[in-house]
Amino acid sequence: MIDRITIEKIMDAANIVDVVGDFVTLKRAGANYKGLCPFHDDRTPSFMVSPAKNYCKCFACGKGGNPVTFLMEKEQLSYPDALRWLAKKYGITIEEKQLTAEEKASRTERESLFIINEWVHKWFMDQMNNTADGRAIGLAYFRSRGFRDDIIEKFQLGYCPSQRDACSKAALKAGFQEKFLVSDPDQEGIAHGVGISIKRDNGTLYDRFSGRVIFPIFTVAGKVVGFGGRVLDAATKGVSVKYQNSPESIIYHKKSELYGLFQAKQAIVKQDCVFMVEGYTDVMAMHQNGVENVVSSSGTALTHEQIRLIRRLTNNIVVLYDGDAAGIKASQRGIDMLLREGMNVKLLLLPDGQDPDEFGRTHTPEEYQEYMKSNQIDFIRFKTNLLMEEAKGDPIAMSKLVNNIVQSIAIVPDDITRTFYIRETAQMMQLKEALITDAVNKQVKLNVEQWRKEKEREESRAQYAAKNNSTAAPQGAATTQPDNAGTPQEGYAGAQQDEYTDHIEEAIPSVNDIPIQQMQSTNAQDEARERLIIQTILKHGEAIICNIEEEDGSLRPLTVLEFVYYSLAEENIILSTPLYQRVLQIGFEHIHDNGFCAERFFLNHPEPEINRMAGDLCVEREQLSKFHTRGNENGEEMDYEELMNLVGHVLTDYKLNLVKNQKQMLMQQMRDPEVLKDRTRCRALMEELQAIKVKESELAKACGDRVIV
Repeated sequence: MIDRITIEKIMDAANIVDVVGDFVTLKRAGANYKGLCPFHDDRTPSFMVSPAKNYCKCFACGKGGNPVTFLMEKEQLSYPDALRWLAKKYGITIEEKQLTAEEKASRTERESLFIINEWVHKWFMDQMNNTADGRAIGLAYFRSRGFRDDIIEKFQLGYCPSQRDACSKAALKAGFQEKFLVSDPDQEGIAHGVGISIKRDNGTLYDRFSGRVIFPIFTVAGKVVGFGGRVLDAATKGVSVKYQNSPESIIYHKKSELYGLFQAKQAIVKQDCVFMVEGYTDVMAMHQNGVENVVSSSGTALTHEQIRLIRRLTNNIVVLYDGDAAGIKASQRGIDMLLREGMNVKLLLLPDGQDPDEFGRTHTPEEYQEYMKSNQIDFIRFKTNLLMEEAKGDPIAMSKLVNNIVQSIAIVPDDITRTFYIRETAQMMQLKEALITDAVNKQVKLNVEQWRKEKEREESRAQYAAKNNSTAAPQGAATTQPDNAGTPQEGYAGAQQDEYTDHIEEAIPSVNDIPIQQMQSTNAQDEARERLIIQTILKHGEAIICNIEEEDGSLRPLTVLEFVYYSLAEENIILSTPLYQRVLQIGFEHIHDNGFCAERFFLNHPEPEINRMAGDLCVEREQLSKFHTRGNENGEEMDYEELMNLVGHVLTDYKLNLVKNQKQMLMQQMRDPEVLKDRTRCRALMEELQAIKVKESELAKACGDRVIV
């Protein structure tokens, strides 16, 4: 458990720009920052970060939060683990009590797997650096490949002993459960273990990575999700698979991870470019030669998920190829995927079929970096040079070449970029630009039509699945009201309420004679008005709106939040949106906390639902009108009179709408033929309607409206 004082230290230290900047490239936009949303496939920056509010929000998908809730959503962490992440980032020591058996058991399965991976990761490192076999075999292997000790430490490499069950035994002895060590899938095909161990038919365990050097795979935030293991050179004879990765699990999806991204993210943002290579050692070799903005797809074909990880940091990518022409041609699908995602793609071929590791052994870091800068080529020229060699003047082959390039250009989403590619292709192929333009436009239309049909098929499949899987709701189900609906809330009644009644009545007309059941919100418009009430509290809740006289004659300041609370309580009004009512109640309970600021308090509230709501109301894409900002039109803090006008208008408008709703309900009842037959009932409704109209007139006058009675 983390104590409250430590939580406050963490929240004070956590800077939303720093935290989000670990995952997203941010660019200044006035007083705020913006970037591509990390929660959905964002093509134009819709993710706003407010340093002043220490809050972030996507105006497309709606996700965001304070530093803690952002991490909870992005990294799928629990609230305590998100706090620990921030504490580690900012060097804050957390002193926790020992977890009980029940608390340990309550940790989620996902958290358990991260804990196991972190333990195994440290065990692998310890085996390589602090055992005789580890130093003589594992560490010696990396050094023999030319890697310096600082690079070995930077990528936190390790070694798994050749003893078949050394890691499995150590993990079991450390108290980890067998079910989390193996990766046996359940009936749905989902593995709930990290796969460090493999279970034999006789029930014993053996190590997946025994006798291999270990490459830990980190998320962009630095959590270990899996491992790659390579057999040593002396053991590769007769081995078909040199590298072996952790199996898919609930925390590790190979298609969603990029090796080296954790170590490269800052360099990628700084250079606004990323190099894409094939293997683990390629990444390490480039770091050793001073090129740190590099990642690897770990030997798999590039995926959409990996591309989107990169796009949040940069739009510029250089793909390094070290294979033969056939391998390069086969990888063209990856180039098209990059283009489709709006990336600016360049390619680079290393000489003599060398890979980045081999190239680094024969060149100085200066030569290495210079070659990387001066030998990049855009994908059009690359493709043309590659395919023209095959065409060799054959008209039919040349036609196929042009169509191939046209298909790639057509998937580029930006019109201007597409135009430049068309011009370059026409010049290289010595064709009329209009001819290429016409071909590209036709292909674009074809792509759009194919996309539309595919989308329709997906929607049809989804509707079919929903139709067959959904269950009908029980007929006659009623919408339940909160337990306290129809009764005054605790804290409203009594002497404390009576202190403020006289003063509040002067500011806002009373509608005391209208029962609470009739004052409940009845339509969607009321939600918007309640939202404005809460927004006013968030903006001005702690501000002093007036002074009230105590029984002893002394004056006591009254805050906006208290004013709103007592004004609604006086008339037994409960906000119809439960979350808004809860915010009002929580704010009232904490209004006199030392240093209370409503906006900061709710933006940093531990309940995600509350701080998300606060973010929705506080963080706006556009500047709020002067009516709803903290200051007046001159940017100064509002005085008592200005605040009273603002709060009075918001509350009176809300109450006026409630009264109008009640008037409509009464008029509908009076149109009922059965009611018209009952003179007593009809007379009672007429009297009630008349009283409602009087109240409507009073409230309308306060709002500045005109009402025909």
